[in-house]
Amino acid sequence: MAKYERRLTGNFHEVLLMCEEAIVKGSISASFEAGSDFRVGEARVSVRVYERFSYLGGNRVSLNMTLAGEGNDLYLSAITSGGSQAMFFKINTIGEENFLNALKKEIERKFPYR
Repeated sequence: MAKYERRLTGNFHEVLLMCEEAIVKGSISASFEAGSDFRVGEARVSVRVYERFSYLGGNRVSLNMTLAGEGNDLYLSAITSGGSQAMFFKINTIGEENFLNALKKEIERKFPYR
């Protein structure tokens, strides 16, 4: 499992589209699997699930991304799973890290730490 979380300031819809593009364009085998969008009062939440084939591991890896926000205050959480080849413990999680890195690099390029 690989995990990336970040507080952001920006337009919810624009950040969501940027994240979606970064994930899908980050791997030739990446695909959107399912998503959910909802509001609670003024707060918005979008959940997305992606999958890709990890050539190095020879298996499939999933990425769950959640973007939550109210106004321009946003919170992003992205977690990968799968990719391990062992039965009782995790080994070879490089595919998970690589899948997450496409999103992480784009976020950090557009929203550098100050």
